[in-house]
Amino acid sequence: MSSTKAELLIVEDEPEIAELIEFHAERAGMRPRKVHSGRIALEVIRREKPDVIVLDLMLPDVDGLEVCRRLKQDEDTRSIPIVMVTAKGEEADVVAGIELGAHDYVTKPFSPRVLMARLRNILRRTHPIDEPSPKSDRMILLSGRLVIDLDRHEVAVDGKKVDLTLTEFGILHYLAGRPGFVRTRDQIIAAVHGKSTVLSSRTVDVHITALRRKLGETSECVETVRGVGYRFADAREDGE
Repeated sequence: MSSTKAELLIVEDEPEIAELIEFHAERAGMRPRKVHSGRIALEVIRREKPDVIVLDLMLPDVDGLEVCRRLKQDEDTRSIPIVMVTAKGEEADVVAGIELGAHDYVTKPFSPRVLMARLRNILRRTHPIDEPSPKSDRMILLSGRLVIDLDRHEVAVDGKKVDLTLTEFGILHYLAGRPGFVRTRDQIIAAVHGKSTVLSSRTVDVHITALRRKLGETSECVETVRGVGYRFADAREDGE
């Protein structure tokens, strides 16, 4: 499944923002639906299982973090990807959402084009199209144990697919692109989310912790350089 015909649930209590997202989602070929509260969102999600959710954190009755927490605790809904919408200065909520399992986030005011691009990338990873494709742009590392497929936005360890969020994938790709080069937290944020995004080191550290956990036995390839940042330890061994 691409973005075409994907079912998007917009959970936003500000009508202008909800309508803006709806307009651009329809232009992108999605089937958007709007709800204005956390309680209604939970009812709709459990009944209809949308393909992806855009979730504002500041909601009446049940806030966005609680909605995210309940969805990720439920076996039937935990796999639905969530993109959080936050206001400037809500970094603590961003960190909390990431730790709860949100896939990505945008901060208000946001670019609708950027949001649509992130939704398309998420849908491409979570609902891949099985079709022949030209030679894939891949990075093969750690003596072939770790494979980063850039075309499909997929990562595999020992042949088993690893479910990374969009940000986790971006960080791994960025670090692995120059093995041995140390990247500061600010450089990582700028590379993954753009130079205009202002976040603290705490947010990057949370992403790195989650990334290492998912990489399992190969997690040691992401090294901490104290007082500076992070680097990918292993040199690229092959590329296709």
